[in-house]
Amino acid sequence: MDYLKEVDNRIETLQNIRETKVEQMKQAAEILTKALEEGGKILTAGNGGSAANAQHITGDVVGRYKIERGAFAGVTLSVDPSVMTATGNDYGYEEVFARQVEGIGNKGDVLIIMSSSAGSANLLQALKKAKEKEIYTIAVLGNNGGVLKEWTDKCVDFPFKDSDLVEEIAMSIFHMVLTQVEESVVNNK
Repeated sequence: MDYLKEVDNRIETLQNIRETKVEQMKQAAEILTKALEEGGKILTAGNGGSAANAQHITGDVVGRYKIERGAFAGVTLSVDPSVMTATGNDYGYEEVFARQVEGIGNKGDVLIIMSSSAGSANLLQALKKAKEKEIYTIAVLGNNGGVLKEWTDKCVDFPFKDSDLVEEIAMSIFHMVLTQVEESVVNNK
C-alpha cells in the first residue's frame, strides 16, 4: 500500500473539481434550492457504498447539515427492504428505484443518483422514470458518466470508476452543494 500515492490521487481529484466542476456544483445547488423552495422533495439513490451515501445525503437534507433550520423533504430509495424485495421479486431488480420514483416522485422534485460504474440498470430505469414525471436529475458518476450520463440533467462525472474514490468525492461534492443550498434557502426566507 502506497499511502502517499493514495493521498496524492485524492488531492489530484479535488484539484480537478476545483478547476472543472465548481460551476456544475453551483448549478446543482441552484436546482436543489429551487425545488425545496417550491415544495419539492429530494430523492436519492445508489447501490452499495453509493446507497450509503444516498442515505447520508438524505440525513443532511431532512436533519440539517451546517445551519439550524427547518427540515427539508427528502427520501432515500434504497432503505426500505420490504419495498426493495417486493419490487425486485415482482418486477426485477432493475425496477426497484423506478417504481418508487413513479409512486412518490412528483414534478418539481429532484432525483440524485450516484454510481461509480455509471451503468447500473436500476439507476437507469429510475432516471427514465424521472424524465417521464418531469423530475430533475442530478448525478455524480465515475466511468466518464457511462450510460447514465445521457439521462441526467446535471452530471458531475469523472474518468475513473474506482468505487472508493467516486464515493468519497461524491460526498465531498454534496457536502459543498448542501452548504450552498442551506445558505440559499435560509437567506431567501
